[in-house]
Order: sequence, then C-alpha cells, then structure tokens
Amino acid sequence: MPSCEVSWFSALCDDDYEFLGQPDPALQSSWQHCRDIALAAESGGYDNLLLPSGYTLGIDSVAFAAGVAPLLRRIQLLLAVRMGEMWPPQLARQLATIDQILGGRLTVNIISSPLPGESLDSAPRYRRTLETMKVLAPLLDGQPVDFHGDFIDLKLDPPRLRPAGGCPPFYFGGLSEHAREVAAQAADVFLMWPDTLEGVATTVADMRARAERHGRSLRFGYRAHVIVRDTEAEAIAAARRLLSRLDDDSGQRIRARSLDTASAGNLRQSQLREESADDGFVEPNLWTGIGRARAGAGAAIVGDPDQVLAKLRAYQELGLEAFILSGYPHIAEADLFARHVLPELDHGPLQ
Repeated sequence: MPSCEVSWFSALCDDDYEFLGQPDPALQSSWQHCRDIALAAESGGYDNLLLPSGYTLGIDSVAFAAGVAPLLRRIQLLLAVRMGEMWPPQLARQLATIDQILGGRLTVNIISSPLPGESLDSAPRYRRTLETMKVLAPLLDGQPVDFHGDFIDLKLDPPRLRPAGGCPPFYFGGLSEHAREVAAQAADVFLMWPDTLEGVATTVADMRARAERHGRSLRFGYRAHVIVRDTEAEAIAAARRLLSRLDDDSGQRIRARSLDTASAGNLRQSQLREESADDGFVEPNLWTGIGRARAGAGAAIVGDPDQVLAKLRAYQELGLEAFILSGYPHIAEADLFARHVLPELDHGPLQ
C-alpha cells in the first residue's frame, strides 16, 4: 500500500462525549481540553490534526491554532476557516503567521457553510468561496493580486509575511454540484464524509474527471469516526454504549445546531442511515449510528484492529490518501487507534 496521511480531530465545536447527546463539562470545548487532544494526537504519532470551525459552538479555530502551535513539535495542523468570515488579506496574514509559528506545518480546510445570520443561496455562496480561494492562494504564495469578482474587488501587493513553504494545501469537501466545481478548480485535497465503498468510488471518479476538465488533478481524503477494540464484539458493544443514553429528540436538536443541515453532504449522511440495517451498519464495518447525534460526518469504522485496517486499505485502493479520524471520547479513542492500527499503516504527511 502507498503511504497515507492519518489525522486526528480536536473537538473545538463542543463535539466530545462519553455518551452521545449527554454533555459532559469535562469534555466540553475549552482551551485546556482541546489542547490536551492536540498533545495526545502528537504523542500518538498522528500526522495532522483537524481544527474544526463553528460559530455558535465551542472556541475559535484560528485563535486556538495560534495558541497551540508553539506547544507542538512535529504534527501538522489542518485549520478550518470559513470563506467570507474574514477579509482575505487579513486571513492570509493570520495563516502565514500561524505557519511561521509551526515552522511550515500548516494545512488549510476550506469551509463554505453559511455564515451566521446570513441568507445566501448555494450558488452565490460557492462563488464567494471560489473567489476567496483564488485571492488567498496567490497572497499566501507571495504574489500580488488583481482580482475583480462579484464578492471581492481587490488590487493588492502581498504582505511581507508568508508561509514557509508557500501556499499551504487546501483541503475542501462538498457533494453539491457547486461544491464539486469549486473543488475541481481550486482545491488540492477533496474530502469526503463517510460513504459505502461503491459511493466513494463513484465520487472519486467524478471528481477526477471534473479536475481534468480544468487541467488539474486532485488528491482525496476521508473524514470518519472510528471505534476499534480487541475484538469485533467489543467494538460493537462500545458503539451501542455510545448511543445508550440518546433519545431521538436530543439527537435532532444536536443536528439542528449546524448551519448547513440541508447540504448535499448532510442529506447523504441521512440517506446512509436510512439504508442501514437494524444494527446501523450500512455495509461491513461502517456504522451510521454516530449520525443520530451530530451533523456532518455521521458514520464510524467499527471493528477489531484487523477489520479497521482492512477497511482503511480498501479505501486506499480506491484512491484515498488522507484519513481524518475521530472517536468518543477523543483522547481515549485516539490512544486506542494509535496503539492498535496506526503502527500497521505506512503513513506520513502528504507530500
């Protein structure tokens, strides 16, 4: 198998539980808790760490990245930023500063979700995202910008400060027609939420063809949860325990907190839950129960170490090169995956 990048997730957006739907003050998003997740991921050997972005939930991703960067010695940071939330020249300076603190280990997760209090249809929202990416990339590469679009009208020399290695790679995901076209034109790594092997293969083929039409190529990543235990029975029991205190009303309230609950990606996660068997598995070792209590990535790879490893390698065979994983509680599950599965993977940061 070729090498892959294996990332963990720091729960900046109040997304850490022992029992889904049952908030625990000790696991709530805070500087201390999210810092501890970051340090655990670095000591566990992960290559990168996703810092998610949310408005109403948790703490700010950019501020957190600047705070935690001096504490890290090896791991990269995958910093999520919402397009339209910050003026691109200022965002470029922030990203460049954080990259300098990290010594060139910054990667960027581009988010195109609606902004709080905003009413903007999908098509113009993704036009804004594309315009922002087309301005942000040259500024981060130290190039002047002369851009005149629907949302950004800018002629500007780049700031003196820039990332150590030029523009960091842009990770970007979305299943709508508009999202796919933005990714094909401006992303470096196309991220997918959990799907069946057939669904992943279909999306990879479509996105490769779209990128080729723009004279580009894409790499592919997969954002999912994981539950790994010594035996399959123990892993399934852990999954059931995770949902044991959740009722449907609580799950619905949690999902509704997201600003993009009606997105194509979230609709696909709902479809997977509907297609799953009574035990929540939509195909071997892919369990959709997580999505009952969160928006976004709504399924987990569940099994013993060999089963989880085989599932990841099956995704690799379809062309996936980056995995962004998480589990509940995040520090405990990061340790389990780091001990049971990570040593069996040839992994490292995407080059």
